[in-house]
Amino acid sequence: MPFELDIFRKAGALMAHAQARQAVVSENIAHADTPGYRARDIQAFSDVYQGSKAELDRAMTTRDGHRMREDQAAAHRFAEYVAPGIESPDGNTVTLEDQMIRGVEAQRAHSRAVAVYDKSMDILRTALGRGR
Repeated sequence: MPFELDIFRKAGALMAHAQARQAVVSENIAHADTPGYRARDIQAFSDVYQGSKAELDRAMTTRDGHRMREDQAAAHRFAEYVAPGIESPDGNTVTLEDQMIRGVEAQRAHSRAVAVYDKSMDILRTALGRGR
């Protein structure tokens, strides 16, 4: 593409982050009855994505001359950590209520990113005289 708009890059990165967080939440829920399992989460989007094109390009380059797709790079950058939680008698720290809240947060973040992307496309179409 001859030019890139930062708004689309940010919206795409937020969608990828929400997708990665939803996957972690799903895995936590799947292990709700596994003895000793520790609930996990990923870094907040604001901690991961600083918005600099140079930083994004550096993160997306795996070796000289090779670039990952943006969604692959975004998924690669999301560091997981053990989420704080109350330990049950069997050592499991998954609380279903907490995981449901995290899942809803991820869904809302994804919906926000899609709305930003959609509205940005509407603005571009209007500017080009090709409204919906």
